[in-house]
Amino acid sequence: MSVNIPEMFACNVFNEEVMKTRLPKNVYKALKRTMQNNEPLADMETADVVANTIKDWAIERGATHYTHWFQPMTGSTAEKHDCFISPAPNGMAIMEFSGKALVKGEPDASSFPSGGLRRTSTARGYTAWDPTSYCFVKEGSLYIPTVFVSYTGEVLDKKTPLLRSMQALSKTAVRFLKLFGNDRVTRVTSTVGAEQEYFLIDKKMYDQREDLILTGRTLFGAKPPKGQDLDDQYFANLRPRIAAYMADLDEELWKLGIYSKTKHNEVAPAQHEMAPIFTTSNLGTDQNELAMEVMEKVALKHGLVCLLHEKPFEGVNGSGKHNNWSMSTNDGQNLLDPGDTPMDNLQFLTILCALIKGVDEYADLMRLSAASAGNDHRLGADEAPPAIVSMFLGEELEAVLQAIEDDSAVYKTEARAFKIGVDALPSFPKDSTDRNRTSPFAFTGNRFEFRMVGSSDNIACPNVLLNTIVCEELSQFTEILEPYKGKDNFDAEVRKLLKSVLKEHRRIIFNGDGYSPEWVKEAERRGLPNYVSTVDCMPHYTDEKNIKIFRKFEIYNQNEVTARKEIHLEKYSKTIRIEARTMVEMARKQLLPATMDYVHTLCDGIAVKEKIDLGCNTDRKIAKKLNELADSFYDSIERLEQRINEANAVEGIQKQAEFFHDVVLAEMDIMRNIADEIELNMPSAKWPIPAYSEIIYNV
Repeated sequence: MSVNIPEMFACNVFNEEVMKTRLPKNVYKALKRTMQNNEPLADMETADVVANTIKDWAIERGATHYTHWFQPMTGSTAEKHDCFISPAPNGMAIMEFSGKALVKGEPDASSFPSGGLRRTSTARGYTAWDPTSYCFVKEGSLYIPTVFVSYTGEVLDKKTPLLRSMQALSKTAVRFLKLFGNDRVTRVTSTVGAEQEYFLIDKKMYDQREDLILTGRTLFGAKPPKGQDLDDQYFANLRPRIAAYMADLDEELWKLGIYSKTKHNEVAPAQHEMAPIFTTSNLGTDQNELAMEVMEKVALKHGLVCLLHEKPFEGVNGSGKHNNWSMSTNDGQNLLDPGDTPMDNLQFLTILCALIKGVDEYADLMRLSAASAGNDHRLGADEAPPAIVSMFLGEELEAVLQAIEDDSAVYKTEARAFKIGVDALPSFPKDSTDRNRTSPFAFTGNRFEFRMVGSSDNIACPNVLLNTIVCEELSQFTEILEPYKGKDNFDAEVRKLLKSVLKEHRRIIFNGDGYSPEWVKEAERRGLPNYVSTVDCMPHYTDEKNIKIFRKFEIYNQNEVTARKEIHLEKYSKTIRIEARTMVEMARKQLLPATMDYVHTLCDGIAVKEKIDLGCNTDRKIAKKLNELADSFYDSIERLEQRINEANAVEGIQKQAEFFHDVVLAEMDIMRNIADEIELNMPSAKWPIPAYSEIIYNV
């Protein structure tokens, strides 16, 4: 069955094409100015026209309700649905939707994580329409993208800071670009394309695993005979069930205006990836949140479950979300495109050095933007970037920067053809540099790929921090260079600045193997921070230098930063607590009873064999081993339960998170090792939960 993608694409989205067709000309122009230039809508009458038009369009697509769709600090999206229905004088019903209902909502702010910004006694919060992101229809409701703030104006969501950072970046970058004669540029936008990795498993298997249901990852599970040893999963032929899922997923995403471009099998068994096309950061963030939701719902229709946890299975690769970040201007320039002769592209080189300086100075912010309990299991595990932040630039840019440091004006880019050695095969231009899949922040031709971000993360946070860091560095550079604007020595002053930046911050550049133990030692020698876990890096959120740039560009005030630090640490502790409690429950109610039952079965068999004088040495050995393991397992259950209680009694958010990391997680590892050894010595039919080989190869 053929699919007409152009006809299907964005059919459920109130995008610019629909606006232009449906809205009165003056209203469309006003809304367009709001979207492009951040101008507020003129008045409530204009909002009423927009609201009524959106309502009529949505009803045509089967919508009966509307919802203000926002991104609170829970890590997921939130929505409350209200019907368009209103009473008519004749006792019947009419469908109404006002500009006020479009523009503002009032959810209970005390019921969401706020880091102390809101309490039950001060509960009012507001959602406010974000007209820069398109409304859409899904499952009978009109979804209105919104921000979420408290009654006192403090930010309670992940989107508001992103919009603030984009606004600050545009103002700062426009001013910077004028130094290089880019007077036509009036707007600079950060862009993102988030590659989304995920696992698919059979729902029947999922339903038998309490750990997957409650925590998103397997807390027990012995290593299967085959994992990803043969490297035969990556880009492998899609199994029919997976191909059918991906086809349905593409169609659902296309209907919502999401440019789902690439799909393939990833490295680990049962692991896959969806990659979209670039778009503006705020729209890309909305679309990624929506994509994750659609992935999970489409999977259920196929009898599958989509796992977005960063490390659902021990011993095989976990899942990331590669955040491909760049900047573009309203006149079509990609500011991270070096061009054919990067040595002569001073504008690009200055932006590049601003990034080098920023990533070095704010490596702590880069690291904590991808910090979570789930991602701690993934980072540095021979599959993902290490927890040490560094930058990969590649051979060509390295040579260009070296020439700047050496005051060498001679550098030529060599065009090289790639020849395979078979006459019938075409030759093609060879890229100027290789790729580095072990780098946390890698230049890939016209963008940087921030590879530390976890698969379940909301990408707003890393993009807020990237935008803010670039604002700070471009602002500094502009202050230094503006006195020389238009003067003969401008280029010389630029190169002088770049040389000083490289001399001081070159340590952040690393083009080697980020997985190697040698890099850890080398990074320490260079003085680069290595924040291994969330509890190590999160306290740096409120470092003085970080507070300073957040306040400078009006991204966060101090209370908002402190709240975010507390929310992240509290969520970390709660995540580990839930996992530990789940382990205790599964161990007590499923794994230990199954082990003891089998030991009893063996002992009964031994007694029977002894009566009829049959040998039973093997049975005795197995029974003895399992009985000893069961004793150790029971002791571990008791200890873990005690550690959970001790953790709950620890005062202070930071100290409690540290206790969960240092003590509770360590005990969880001990318990898992014992359980996994028991599993290896039990008959499959007697083990009460599906094994890894059943789960990851049964799709």
